[in-house]
Amino acid sequence: MNAPTLAELTAKGESPEIVFWVGCAGSFDDRAKRVTKAFVKILNAVGTNFAVLGTEESCTGDPARRAGNEFLFQMQAMSNIQVLNGYNVKKIVTACPHCFNTIKNEYPELGGNYEVIHHSTFLQQLINDGKIKLAEGGSFKGKKITYHDSCYLGRANNIYEAPREVLQALDADLVEMKRCRTTGLCCGAGGAQMFKEPEKGNKDINVERAEEALSTGAGTIAVACPFCMTMMTDGVKSKEKEAEVKVKDLAELIAETMK
Repeated sequence: MNAPTLAELTAKGESPEIVFWVGCAGSFDDRAKRVTKAFVKILNAVGTNFAVLGTEESCTGDPARRAGNEFLFQMQAMSNIQVLNGYNVKKIVTACPHCFNTIKNEYPELGGNYEVIHHSTFLQQLINDGKIKLAEGGSFKGKKITYHDSCYLGRANNIYEAPREVLQALDADLVEMKRCRTTGLCCGAGGAQMFKEPEKGNKDINVERAEEALSTGAGTIAVACPFCMTMMTDGVKSKEKEAEVKVKDLAELIAETMK
């Protein structure tokens, strides 16, 4: 993978156009790593001058704050802000809505002011600018795809159209779930719920959401968040539909269809 670090570029006296914030999931979760690789493949294909922080990147502190550990959040955030400001970073792109929301909306109060873009918006811009060329009659042409709105992308940051425009560029048949956009149902991983067992109830929320996705008849469930990826994949597995229905990130769908 051709992904230079900020330290390497700085040593050469260069500075990247964007910093790709990989995030914990994109770095360590085996499934999310494939999304990271797909996004890097796209960045290299379109000639975007980017860099990653590599070992200098640590967790944004989002799970700590959601779980109520404000002290740990501030420690992690201040450490990251120190590194980013040390490199004079201006523009950050990330494939994780949790990282996106935290760096964009919560870092400024601690002195971290950056232009932060989610990869769905960045992909939409690349498509609109004609930099991403998709194969005519790609593998998703006419196929049913449904899109699951991430809470931290949708309700928290009002980003609904960018992911859908990316999917429409695939020439796919986008079918919406009953609960979508502003009334979308959470996959159950937000608010640090990803890291604990669910409370007692009638049904796991990710199973409920997977049932809604499966009822659309779509062969692909598109997501734009590593947490949603885990929860929706587990939901599909619980229904024993993993052979017929695939859960994929927007970056993977574009990387598969690029010329």
